[in-house]
Amino acid sequence: MQKVLIVHAHPEPTSVTSQLAEIASETLKAQGHEVMRSDLYGMGWKAVFDGRDFPVRANQERLSFIDESGHAFAKGLQTPDVEEEQRKILAADAVILVFPLWWFSMPAIMKGWIDRVWAFGLAYGFEGAGNTYRYGEGGFAGKRAMLGVSVGGPAQDYSARGINGPLDQLLFPITHGTLFFPGMQVLPTFAVYGAGSIDAEGMAAAEAAWRSRVERLFDDAPLAFRPQNGGDYPDRHVLADHVAPHLSGLVAHIDHEPAEKKKAAEAAFPVQREEELSP
Repeated sequence: MQKVLIVHAHPEPTSVTSQLAEIASETLKAQGHEVMRSDLYGMGWKAVFDGRDFPVRANQERLSFIDESGHAFAKGLQTPDVEEEQRKILAADAVILVFPLWWFSMPAIMKGWIDRVWAFGLAYGFEGAGNTYRYGEGGFAGKRAMLGVSVGGPAQDYSARGINGPLDQLLFPITHGTLFFPGMQVLPTFAVYGAGSIDAEGMAAAEAAWRSRVERLFDDAPLAFRPQNGGDYPDRHVLADHVAPHLSGLVAHIDHEPAEKKKAAEAAFPVQREEELSP
């Protein structure tokens, strides 16, 4: 049995987002896992990260979020709501973030959850070592993470040459930054497109696909983000010249070689899928 935290952000209980969160919970419980929930709208989560997060300040003269976050985390002076969410995430073996794509990112209330819960000393500045432990290492190392996203527009708008840009690249600041930065292993994103006008048949198909993805939460391979301390970044800042020299931008920070090797192996030794063996 594993422990999974589901964090979801939508105020409407009948929304696609809310349905995805409920389906994930049902599926995991059916597998015997323990599920923790954080319904951010239902909780009335305080989204704004400000001075009220530090009732006992280290410096009354100037508000430094890094200094005050580190002080509050180290001294046990965080607000109770933040401490409770940190307790959940530290206990979890995996975290699923379920949200609608609003203006190409997560809703403000979920961004505020990240801002307040990802404390200095935990999600960054781990063990007082600055940036030594990040991108594959850190306070959340060993945990898995996955996004379940409801998207209003059609899939073609988010395709490789779609007008909105590829969804994986739009969500890179979340998958690579928010989740991989503090050490989580991030699975490919699951998306429901056309969520604003989806019919019963489309929702049934989305539900079946989502259940399958959730069932494989602890089995599927994570995205091959390059770890900071794996040798690809000699100075911990910039990729070495010999690493993916033909690539730049976001895609350069994903190791495509394992996928290419797998594709070559499958071509050489094709495997029949279960459905292909059915009569």
